[in-house]
Amino acid sequence: MQGLLNRWLGVGVVAISLAVSTAYAEDLPAPKGPVVLTITGNLTKSNKDAHTAQFDMEMLKKIGMKKVQTSTTWTKGKPTFEGPLARDILKLVGATGAKVNAIAINDYKVEIPTADFTKYDVIIAATMDGKAMSRRDKGPLWVIYPRDQHPELVSPEADSKFLWQLKALDVK
Repeated sequence: MQGLLNRWLGVGVVAISLAVSTAYAEDLPAPKGPVVLTITGNLTKSNKDAHTAQFDMEMLKKIGMKKVQTSTTWTKGKPTFEGPLARDILKLVGATGAKVNAIAINDYKVEIPTADFTKYDVIIAATMDGKAMSRRDKGPLWVIYPRDQHPELVSPEADSKFLWQLKALDVK
């Protein structure tokens, strides 16, 4: 009798585990291509586990692309960057928090207040002047602020938030 009970309990645990992992997957579609951005932390929607959402480039494009033409400390002239608004990405995953740690491929991190994403049209740029950015060109993703439209963004403190080779956002 005990063996039968243990077997039924085991089946129940497996069924619950499958239901929970399926629920996460139903929140957002799973990426079909290589993952270029992972968002973790305080999220209400995910596609990997309870606190992780992964995006491929096509998923980011479907959010809606916004162009920002602005100078940076690292580029010549005023390139045109294009990518989804950071606030739209965070809204899509149901992010709640006062700050985001942006993390680069080399694990360099910078803390960005989520209020910046409301105050400014910060994008997660996927292209510069119409071309995908390689790792050598600060890609594949680059946090871009519209600094030419806001004089307060022309400062070393603001420059520190222009994180290139972005791989992850951790919402706190």
